[in-house]
Amino acid sequence: MIKEQFFPTTIYAKDIKIDNDALANNIINWSKQDKGVKLTNIGGWHSPTDMNTKPEYEELCNALFEMQMEIYKEEFIERKPLLGNMWANINYKDGSYNKPHLHPNSLFSGVYYVKAHPDGGNLTCYDPRPGTHITMPIRKKVETPQHLWNECHIAPIPGRIIMFPAWLWHSVEPNKSDDIRISVSFNFIQEGFNV
Repeated sequence: MIKEQFFPTTIYAKDIKIDNDALANNIINWSKQDKGVKLTNIGGWHSPTDMNTKPEYEELCNALFEMQMEIYKEEFIERKPLLGNMWANINYKDGSYNKPHLHPNSLFSGVYYVKAHPDGGNLTCYDPRPGTHITMPIRKKVETPQHLWNECHIAPIPGRIIMFPAWLWHSVEPNKSDDIRISVSFNFIQEGFNV
């Protein structure tokens, strides 16, 4: 039998070392001064989307650019990435979560975990192929390989960046921990597509 797999959806991850305590304090202070916006967040705080223009977040922006350039090399993408927007999220211990959504008009989106606990709410990504939702076969009661999953659950690990195609539907599960969950979300666009 010949076996080839096409049309994979790649989710990238990278661990970085920056001062998450200082980052968390900056974001918490920001949340006390700005009521934020309501988008996909249910019960949590979502900052305005201009975080990438603030000098106190430059170190994180640089790390995001570095990872995005690695992805460009991996996927043979030309031109330069531009950080279109970036914002902070605080999901409180009251079960705050984010509804399923995608990020239009972007190339790659992602999240950086500043403060999180194992039960603070996983990132859930959904199979983007519509055909897999029409035919759902009954499978054997064994551990199914990843390429057969119709969703994946990614644990929030402080210091980790996750990047994925912006068209990938995703959500954040409720925070069931006894502490806040702080993350930073962002969108990259490709130079030349921003006019």
